[in-house]
Amino acid sequence: MVDLKTKYLGLELKNPVILGASNLVTNLDNIKRAVGAGVGAVVYKSLFEEQIQLEAAQLDDAMDEYSERNAEMVSLFPNLQHAGPEEHLLNLRKVKESIDVPLIASLNAIYKETWIEYAQLIEQTGVDALELNFYAVPREMELDGRKINEMQVEVLKAVKAKVKIPVSVKLSPFYANPLNVIGLLDKAGADGFVLFNRMFQPDIDIEKEEHFAPYSLSQPDDNRLALRFAGLLYGNLKANICSNTGIYTGGDVVKMILAGADCVQVVSTVYKNKIEVVKTIVDDIQKWMEKKGYSKLTEFRGKLSNKKINDPFVYKRAQYIDLLLKSEEIFKKYPMV
Repeated sequence: MVDLKTKYLGLELKNPVILGASNLVTNLDNIKRAVGAGVGAVVYKSLFEEQIQLEAAQLDDAMDEYSERNAEMVSLFPNLQHAGPEEHLLNLRKVKESIDVPLIASLNAIYKETWIEYAQLIEQTGVDALELNFYAVPREMELDGRKINEMQVEVLKAVKAKVKIPVSVKLSPFYANPLNVIGLLDKAGADGFVLFNRMFQPDIDIEKEEHFAPYSLSQPDDNRLALRFAGLLYGNLKANICSNTGIYTGGDVVKMILAGADCVQVVSTVYKNKIEVVKTIVDDIQKWMEKKGYSKLTEFRGKLSNKKINDPFVYKRAQYIDLLLKSEEIFKKYPMV
């Protein structure tokens, strides 16, 4: 009998497949379908402080636009107050009451004080864990990268000091040394790491001569970066490892666990292949384990990690050199025209 259970953030999941944060999970029916298809946990769409601030500012502008045009219009608008995060918190409560798998909230804030404030509000909804989204888009040449790292460590410590639920950190790969940053956050008390955040980049429409933000789903090959770092981190952290981005199939999940991940998050494959693809992914993991004679994930987790293999170059740049040395094979596959 194959047992797919895994531990993540101190929570027992029935399998390692987590539905990641996206617009999909704002619909309760979608979440219920995903649970029915077999997801081990759900990450609800992020609460964005920037979005709350923008909506509040837009509401203020709308309320004030005509309010002083003449005496008759002074009382035209009622004295409304922006709802802030209340709708998001209400939705978290509804989802938590509606599903029987762990629910993980996600948070993007700006200031240390608001990270703490929103984390505490989220905890009160009854969610099982909280995922902090750490990323920084460089805007100032004078800002030292070490300052960004220090601020993120301080935010994590502050949040951990104020909430009792487990806290994971979702990171981008854009650090000079992601391993060092992850090590610092691990010592600061992170319960898990999600590798990695998919960053949306601006584009330019050359006909309209204006910017636009394309919504680009990940591709299967995008998972190799998460695989590399899962392999490098296995056995070196107290926290759990969750691989993210480009996880499409049961085979992809198996690869991540062999490298050292405890679980994965899926989003793009659900958009492309419908929510029920989760069942196929879980079934394929089980079939592979049966074929290989494994009864538990722990029997092969980290088997091909940097810590367990004898080849010191697999997860390092020497594999690129090896590819160059095999250039004749590449030219046979992709002949030059």
